[in-house]
Amino acid sequence: MFAYYLQLGLRSLRKNPLLTVLMVMAIGCGVAASMTTYSVFRATSNNPIPNKSSQLYVPQIDNWGPEEAAENKGEPPSSLSYTDAINLMRDKRAKRQTALYPVALSIVPDDMNMLPFRENSYAVYADAFPMFDVPFLFGGGWTASEDNAHAAVAVIGRELNDKLFHGANSVGREINLNGRTYRITGVMDTWNPEPMFYDPVNTNAFADPTEVFIPYTRAIELEMPTFGNNNCNKDPGNGWDSWVHSECVWTGFWVELPTKADADAYRRYLDGYVAEQQRSGRFKWPKNNRLRNVTEWLDFQKVVPQEAKVSLLVSMGFLLICLVNTVGLLLAKFMRRAPEIGVRRALGASRKEIYTQFLIEAGAVGLAGGVVGLLLTGVGVIGVSLVFDPQIARLAELDTSLVALTLLVAVLATVLAAFYPTWRAAQVQPAWQLKSN
Repeated sequence: MFAYYLQLGLRSLRKNPLLTVLMVMAIGCGVAASMTTYSVFRATSNNPIPNKSSQLYVPQIDNWGPEEAAENKGEPPSSLSYTDAINLMRDKRAKRQTALYPVALSIVPDDMNMLPFRENSYAVYADAFPMFDVPFLFGGGWTASEDNAHAAVAVIGRELNDKLFHGANSVGREINLNGRTYRITGVMDTWNPEPMFYDPVNTNAFADPTEVFIPYTRAIELEMPTFGNNNCNKDPGNGWDSWVHSECVWTGFWVELPTKADADAYRRYLDGYVAEQQRSGRFKWPKNNRLRNVTEWLDFQKVVPQEAKVSLLVSMGFLLICLVNTVGLLLAKFMRRAPEIGVRRALGASRKEIYTQFLIEAGAVGLAGGVVGLLLTGVGVIGVSLVFDPQIARLAELDTSLVALTLLVAVLATVLAAFYPTWRAAQVQPAWQLKSN
């Protein structure tokens, strides 16, 4: 019966080509608008590390006082001072932990035909690699003992390895960074979490992949300044030592706390740490700490652009308008077939069969609209850079899941829109139609 009803529906659509085209284009345009903006929203609101997002936390400590916090809606700074970061590393109250900050490293190739160039680079501790589930193509991260020794070691990305070593296993070989040689301990496989959860403060969560990691202790020893934000509530003075021991906030910090009990214990530890700083006279204000996991941290940093949220709401409103127009067109189409419905009912067709026939016909319209919407969505994804920042626009892609969702939304939306016209059609009284005709 499904094939029979589908045949009837397709035959009906061919009888009124103009009306059919109007319905298909209305559905196609509405679906395309909503799916294009959804592709951006989906990319920016994605959970970048779903297996561990509830286990990784960012501690925040208010080392500036209530006056500065008041300007930030009562929130402490988003980064830590060097003093607090080193103290937290020293106390080791988490399963794993790392301080981190972006550094400016010039890569000097051995090939004399290649000019020096820069890649996104970070200074971290050894714990960062297992914490962040960094995949490795060759080798692995360095060890904690190499952190303590301020060792000249590095982990590089697959793309950089391809560029410098033509994809060969480069573990144990040397790389020239800022004129100094570093021994490569590992080559990462493709790794580019989006959003870039581990440092949204300096990247707005969307940037090119990080291709070089070096030890945090090595970067501090060589007095490498941060290549990211450096916020100070007062003049830190002159020189490296004055800066790193000031209250300027510039270093990120992550801890891995596998269970809720671990997280609660770490919160108590932060309270105790602040109390210790109060007793020493460094902090002269009430505690103001935070401990946020990955999803809470990204939400706090407002990673999803406001324009993505607004565009999604507008496009959904446009889809709703298109569906309302489709309801009117379907109603006109179905009611024009009242004589046909009356004859079918007189010959024994039930209202359920009328429902089935017309909803299948609406599904065919929706499928056709979905195909049109799919084509328009592809065009929209290509042109999304006209509305959004290029770093965000590049995340929008027409993948298999979006293709399936586009077709599904088109069919379901059209079938839902057809319920009222179908209900009206099913109410046709056979006797009236037979008498009038």
